[in-house]
Amino acid sequence: MTTATTRALRTPPARGDAATARLSPPGAVPSLPSLTGLRWAAALLVFGLHVHNFGYFGGTGGRLMSWGFGSGATGVSFFFVLSGFVLTWSARPRDRVLAFWRRRAARIYPVHLVTLAVAFVMACTLTHQGRPTVKQALANALLLHSWWRPWWQTLNPVSWSLACEAFFYAAFPLLFLVLRRLGVRGSTALGGLAVAAVVVLAWADAHHWWTRSIYSFPAARLPEFVLGAIAARLVLLGRWRGPGLEASLALAIIGYFLVPQVTPGYSATVCTIAGFALLIPAAAVADLRGLPSLWRHRRTVRLGELSFAFYMIHLLVLRAAAPLLGARPHYGAVAGLAVTAAVFTVSLALSWALYEGVERPARRLLLRSRSRRPAARPQPVPAPQSEGVPARREVPAPVRD
Repeated sequence: MTTATTRALRTPPARGDAATARLSPPGAVPSLPSLTGLRWAAALLVFGLHVHNFGYFGGTGGRLMSWGFGSGATGVSFFFVLSGFVLTWSARPRDRVLAFWRRRAARIYPVHLVTLAVAFVMACTLTHQGRPTVKQALANALLLHSWWRPWWQTLNPVSWSLACEAFFYAAFPLLFLVLRRLGVRGSTALGGLAVAAVVVLAWADAHHWWTRSIYSFPAARLPEFVLGAIAARLVLLGRWRGPGLEASLALAIIGYFLVPQVTPGYSATVCTIAGFALLIPAAAVADLRGLPSLWRHRRTVRLGELSFAFYMIHLLVLRAAAPLLGARPHYGAVAGLAVTAAVFTVSLALSWALYEGVERPARRLLLRSRSRRPAARPQPVPAPQSEGVPARREVPAPVRD
């Protein structure tokens, strides 16, 4: 553990903060509950975007939804940066590649397969849904569908981001090996290259240098993941020099509302990448130092734990409600809020059921044999990942991704 992390563990939480950071046992990587809370905010942006796309609100309500949630797709970019940060933060230096991949599969596959099955049943039974081909269904199941543009929105559309994450997981062992050999200057230089890659890709996409949009192309989203990993590396080395949580949040919000000024699609990443890459480590540092953080409130953290299941199920709920509500009904403010609240409540209830009935028990089952196997050598006790991987000992307020 680095000197900076050790110092952070010794720093008492700020008095009066009802949700102070709960750190891991001695020798463990500290957990970062604020990152779990931030996940919920990003998932809520995506939900708001889809409500807007389904046209629940008309008139002034529709314009307000467009203003507030028209840029909600950037929440997925936040997930990519966060994933890189958390995987690097909680990485086990002596871990084997296959063990890492097994934990990642245990984290995302159970919920993915269940929601994929629900989407398939809906496609076969609802008249307004297109029935997928065998190749499309297989590509979805194997998380390969984002590599081929005609398939990326088939079955459960939000799962395209999981295909990107699967690619990140495949690349992470090599990335982690490189980061461990880079010093502060090397890591900073690599971070600069990642930002430059985002800018170049956005410029090329806006000027139609490709035959297809690269918004969902996994390799094009890798720089966001790399940038999150580098931010985590700098925090671990005690060399992070970014602004505090409030200033970083302000920059992220400003970038979010700049999105309508650029070409729709991948170009939005340019507006938000700096704010997200500053906000995530700022929240982590706030947890380490016990500084106030509204994202660390226990209810926010609980919602963050449900955020993955919520993200995976909410669009299916919106689609299932479409035959009843109609296509783009454009309700007034009161009716639109009532319908949105109903859809949100159903989505949240189902996400709780998925988390408690699928995600947690399936993860325990898939990892049980490894957790019972005696270790060949003493290992530091890792904090539960943002990725939701159960450690050998339970730690309060884990980071979830």
